Amino acid sequence: CSASAGSPAPTSFSPLTRSFTGLTMVDVSKWSLFNLMSAQEIATIRQACIFGASANEAIYTTHDNEVYVFGVNCSNCLGTGDSQSTIVPKKLESLSGKKVVSLSYGSGPHVLLTTEEGEMYAWGHNGYSQLGNGATNQGAAPLLVSTNLQNKRVVEVACGSHHSMALTHDGEVFAWGYNNCGQVGSGSTANQPTPRRVSCCLQNKAVVSIACGQTSSMAVSDNGEVYCWGYNGNGQLGLGNNGNQLTPCRVAALQGLCVLQIASGYAHALALTDEGLLYSWGANTYGQLGTGNKINQLSPMKVMADKERIVEIAACHSTHTSAAKTQSGHVYMWGQCRGQSLTSPHLTHFPCTDDVFACFAAPGVTWRLLSIEHDGFLTVAQSLKKEFDSPETSDLKFSVDGKFIHVHKAVLKIRCEHFRSMFQSHWNEDMKEVIEIDQFSYPVYRSFLEFLYTDTVDLPPEDAIGLLDLATAYCENRLKRLCQHIIKRGISVENAFSLLSAAVRYDAEDLEEFCFKFCVNHLTEVTQTSAFWQIDGNLLKEFIRRASRCGAFKN
Repeated sequence: CSASAGSPAPTSFSPLTRSFTGLTMVDVSKWSLFNLMSAQEIATIRQACIFGASANEAIYTTHDNEVYVFGVNCSNCLGTGDSQSTIVPKKLESLSGKKVVSLSYGSGPHVLLTTEEGEMYAWGHNGYSQLGNGATNQGAAPLLVSTNLQNKRVVEVACGSHHSMALTHDGEVFAWGYNNCGQVGSGSTANQPTPRRVSCCLQNKAVVSIACGQTSSMAVSDNGEVYCWGYNGNGQLGLGNNGNQLTPCRVAALQGLCVLQIASGYAHALALTDEGLLYSWGANTYGQLGTGNKINQLSPMKVMADKERIVEIAACHSTHTSAAKTQSGHVYMWGQCRGQSLTSPHLTHFPCTDDVFACFAAPGVTWRLLSIEHDGFLTVAQSLKKEFDSPETSDLKFSVDGKFIHVHKAVLKIRCEHFRSMFQSHWNEDMKEVIEIDQFSYPVYRSFLEFLYTDTVDLPPEDAIGLLDLATAYCENRLKRLCQHIIKRGISVENAFSLLSAAVRYDAEDLEEFCFKFCVNHLTEVTQTSAFWQIDGNLLKEFIRRASRCGAFKN
């Protein structure tokens, strides 16, 4: 069993790939197909993806939740009800008003799409029943897929070459379509005409993410375990051999690691752990594993170990290209890049991984559902962001650690109840004032004020603890949640117990549970850190009690 080297491959798009400070905004004009549209049309776009063997098909959604398509329409993949190509965007009326949350396409191509309500639609190539309707005729228009999915809410979809997968809200995985290598996970190689739950060793697991290779499948459970099945001729299952797997098999080489994100290239795979470590395996003809050579790897290998923490990985089944983004925003690329083979990660000047695929992948498709950035004028939010800490327009200064932060009373009153109460009871609006702050550090307080202007936070996890303290004191619940998110993304063995202690101190229950699980998952390493032995005795006793309850000390 092998995948054809000439056929395009799928890409899965999920909202889980978003930046924690907000959506990653991309200029869609980098994809030439969108240069056919007017500025007015582009201004309506909320999300977009470009796909196909030559990147000649596009789907986009608008701010009012309409779905449009245009391009070549190979195998009815545009879903317009006919086989006609179009350079003028056409609306898919059957999807009108439905908010798209995940989208994927295969090699036929066929398209899967799921909405905010958990409905799943399919159309396009259907020679192997990859649309899940039990037939093999092409789907000219979006079809609601419901067989075996009644009362299930689909949250993510993924397409292989000619097979499909869906992930439900309660962590169940369903698969159907082409199954010549076991990629449906049913235990046989018979094609599956309708969605069938993938059970075996996933039976009692809650899956949080899925991905497809050409003729292989991947899943990540909520405790960070990775499972693979299907074709394994290039070692893309990461099992240490080349044998196909007809049912899910855990990637044993990743045992002891907690994987947060997976991505599949044409015949290789990437995995990102909760400590920001990157592993790769599978085909390496173009250096797409980033190991410095072109040798296939049957088991996961650590990549970019000498770099800073990685927060995002990217691969697209239509290409042999890989990319990654670090915590400070550096974007690296490797593999097949415009005909060249980069065997080691190469630092680019791109602001996001999407640009790697727009500029260097062949075909130049998107690896995820894009969120679009528009030029031309500043929105209210953009204007506020621009005027933060501006001496020219401010009417109030904060003095922190001997440094000034320039702000606007009106903005603070609108955005924060703490300041609204302060100004209404104590301050003359016509006077320019300087407020001294001594209970918080300059980076923390400046980040708090900037948050009021931008809704975003850019702090390392250690400083985010101080901001969490401020958010708690000022009753800023949304900021409190955002701080918790940042801390989760920055947790490590060295700081895990300190972060757990802070979560307990600030009564951040969700963060406390997350830090506790991390400490248990990395118990041996955490207990050898200085932070562990410096913790208050009562907290230490409570941790040991909870850890023993969940079996952390069993042989």
